[in-house]
Amino acid sequence: MRIKGFLVAMMAMFAMSTAATPASTNTLSMVTGAATSQPIGHYEFCQTHRDECGANRITAAAEMSNEKWALVRSVNATVNNSITPMTDKEIYGKDEVWAYPTTAGDCEDFALLKRRILIQRGISPANLLMTVVRKPDGEGHAILTLRTTKGDFVLDNLASTVKPWFETPYSFIKRQSSYNAGRWVTIENGRDVLVGALR
Repeated sequence: MRIKGFLVAMMAMFAMSTAATPASTNTLSMVTGAATSQPIGHYEFCQTHRDECGANRITAAAEMSNEKWALVRSVNATVNNSITPMTDKEIYGKDEVWAYPTTAGDCEDFALLKRRILIQRGISPANLLMTVVRKPDGEGHAILTLRTTKGDFVLDNLASTVKPWFETPYSFIKRQSSYNAGRWVTIENGRDVLVGALR
């Protein structure tokens, strides 16, 4: 009976451990859904940066070489270390201002700057997608998603490393469409990943 009880306990622990790890076979890439609302800050950003908010010519996921990965990691670290985190309220006196930071900015400003630099260095805008997530405490947050043939990766001002999206603690809500930078789509499997990651 002791052996049987031990086996039952081990099976229960195994089930719990597998539930805590998102299944990589189905979650390497986000599953996007229908068109959804554009964040007001991004809408206003697009009014002054219209050339950055239109249709994308190249929509295939990025093929990443060792050199491109080195570039992505370098840009993520450099921007994180060179911009001082401050809220829009502290900088502009109001909420939801999406802008390129020079010395200070909040989460979406970090992501916008990384996106611009990487586009200038040759990565297609279709694969550098502004993304809205929710942190475990419920607070909204913005990150940059890098879409590749090996899956989706996250550049985050709160993390020093670039990591697969399913290894973050976030609930993924919506992101820019890979077909049009001025349109946004839902992320259909974003909440499931969060539930699994926090069990």
